[in-house]
Amino acid sequence: MNSQTVSCFYLLLILLGGCSGVSVQDYAGNEPRLVMEEFFSGPLAAHGVVKDWRGRVIRTFNAAIDASWQNGTGTLEEDFVFSDGERQRRVWTLRPDGHNHYLGSAGDVVEEAAIEVAGNSVFLDYRLRIPRGDSSLDLHIDDRMYLVSPQVIINESSMSWFGLPVGSIQLVIRREKAGPG
Repeated sequence: MNSQTVSCFYLLLILLGGCSGVSVQDYAGNEPRLVMEEFFSGPLAAHGVVKDWRGRVIRTFNAAIDASWQNGTGTLEEDFVFSDGERQRRVWTLRPDGHNHYLGSAGDVVEEAAIEVAGNSVFLDYRLRIPRGDSSLDLHIDDRMYLVSPQVIINESSMSWFGLPVGSIQLVIRREKAGPG
């Protein structure tokens, strides 16, 4: 093989490797087991960073979350305060959609979020509408949460626009006090 053929072969391997994504089912055997109705119940606090496409932190935030379930439907009331003074409120409604699957909606979420739980993990896939000048952008959010203790979730989200990475969010969600379970 000549060097051009070898280079093309390695490029093909890299591209094919990029197509095999991580699935929430890869974590099905992991502990502690995440039960949505147990962790997301009562007061929670979130602390995180927003990064641009280069990985540079552009904002930090803290959020108070009031989570509850009634008749099988979950409500997460999230109140964010960003380092630049901006305040945001997002209210999620979560409803079961089969075993370990949920659908989520919020005012700035375009269509419904697909949510899947396995083991200690929950993955969300959705489009978030964010204001930009006099209009808005719909960003694809690949949101992955991992329960690392009964009281703490580590969350990482990648944001893209038409397949191009535009940023990411890393945060910790901590239960403020023990709830049911």
